[in-house]
Amino acid sequence: MTFGRVNPKKRLEDQGIEGLGQVHYNLLEPALIEAAIGRKEGTLGQGGAFLVETGKHTGRSPKDKFVVQTPSVNDTIWWENNAPMTPEAFDVLHADMLAHMKGRDYFVQDLFGGADPAHRLDVRVVTELAWHGLFIRHLLRRPSREALDSFEPDFTIINCPTFKADPDRHGCRSDTVIALNFDAKLILIGGSEYAGENKKSVFTLLNYMLPEKGIMPMHCSANHAPGNPVDTAIFFGLSGTGKTTLSADPSRTLIGDDEHGWSERGTFNFEGGCYAKTINLSPEAEPEIFATTSKFGTVIENMVFDPDTKELDFENDSLTANMRCAYPLEYISNASETALGGHPKNIIMLTCDAFGVLPPIARLTPAQAMYHFLSGFTSKVAGTERGVTEPEPTFSTCFGAPFMPRRPEVYGNLLREKIAKHGATCWLVNTGWTGGAYGTGSRMPIRATRSLLTAALDGSLSDADFRKDPNFGFDVPVAVEGVADILLDPRRTWEDPAAYDAQAARLVDMFAENFAQYAAHIDEDVKAIAIG
Repeated sequence: MTFGRVNPKKRLEDQGIEGLGQVHYNLLEPALIEAAIGRKEGTLGQGGAFLVETGKHTGRSPKDKFVVQTPSVNDTIWWENNAPMTPEAFDVLHADMLAHMKGRDYFVQDLFGGADPAHRLDVRVVTELAWHGLFIRHLLRRPSREALDSFEPDFTIINCPTFKADPDRHGCRSDTVIALNFDAKLILIGGSEYAGENKKSVFTLLNYMLPEKGIMPMHCSANHAPGNPVDTAIFFGLSGTGKTTLSADPSRTLIGDDEHGWSERGTFNFEGGCYAKTINLSPEAEPEIFATTSKFGTVIENMVFDPDTKELDFENDSLTANMRCAYPLEYISNASETALGGHPKNIIMLTCDAFGVLPPIARLTPAQAMYHFLSGFTSKVAGTERGVTEPEPTFSTCFGAPFMPRRPEVYGNLLREKIAKHGATCWLVNTGWTGGAYGTGSRMPIRATRSLLTAALDGSLSDADFRKDPNFGFDVPVAVEGVADILLDPRRTWEDPAAYDAQAARLVDMFAENFAQYAAHIDEDVKAIAIG
């Protein structure tokens, strides 16, 4: 039995998915919440938010992600970063998952990945959990009800948390699996209730497909000046570095908070919503994001709450530090109606430096921008991935290695070409530690970061006096209004300058050692930065 609006020629049985129980197509938010509560998947919170726990998986499982090694993609996948699965193992996994699904109820959402109609991906998401349908309905872009009558998916995602994979039988690592088959246009997810796997699978698809069209896919947030999409800024960074927080500037128009493309026409959001971390979220520091946690339909993941009042505890990380809320873009008052922007005027690369070495902001040359983009230095923040309990220094190329199916140089060269063509100014911003490493120093004051970004985006920072950083060679401002001068020189924030020098030398060596893997694929000017 089926319910809801759907292209009558593109039901699940037309895709070989038969024998299911009730199939709910394209339910709207009230019906999804009603179904989720009736199925005891979670709890109704204040304002109609939906409160849920995701079990043992409170973050992504990147080591359980596989790409099926078919001839069509064999020469273009970055296999050092993407674990292969044989087509035979995938076929067995697919058959076993379809057998597992028989007799069970499922929820289908037909959605778009990409705000630009010329470059979007039409995605069907089949979920075992009603709240997963609500989540992905927020995070992707929603077709009109009329458009559903002719919707034809380019790719299908099937997500069965109760299905447990067998490593020996399915060629995977554990009972959790995320398997992408580009030939079959199919993604299978099993053994995890963490909803973020759904959206990151779509991001991975676009990361593979768009470069062939000359489009740069980016793990970044984006905004533009009010009424002026030409003045667009993008913010690269891993989860926890401030992409969502810093792009949600009330004085600018939000294009999106996590995933974008840069085409021949400008910037476009992949998503229709935001997925924000809520640990220590406050109405004073982030009023717009805080307000979404008590709005109808917002999905609240893994937050402790009062069982009677349903009041959320934003400081309690006993379930995970990766507590999050997912909500549609329109819940942010300054969100763009089109989710489109111009060619980026400013490019900000966010890093969370747990060593306490990098300055709060630095201006990069195009070659330096490519060097830091390919390096992707940051710290994994507690809870973002399983097993990470405190910040760990890491190099995640392109500020999103887990989602990069192609070699990093593909994305690095695309970025450099677009910077050269459109004349963007590039900045490196450290939202991590100052005055010492993690455990000794303190987190960079967010007010200082905001002041520096405001000066960068309004152009006034370009008129400042700069010094040459002795460790990395980029330009660092010596004075910015509203920011303590001492913060701009991290060496001065340390009690022991010699200890800073030793830490800086160590970090420079780490950069050089990491960058050696790209030496055969980059231009000489970028290579010169790597070798000093």
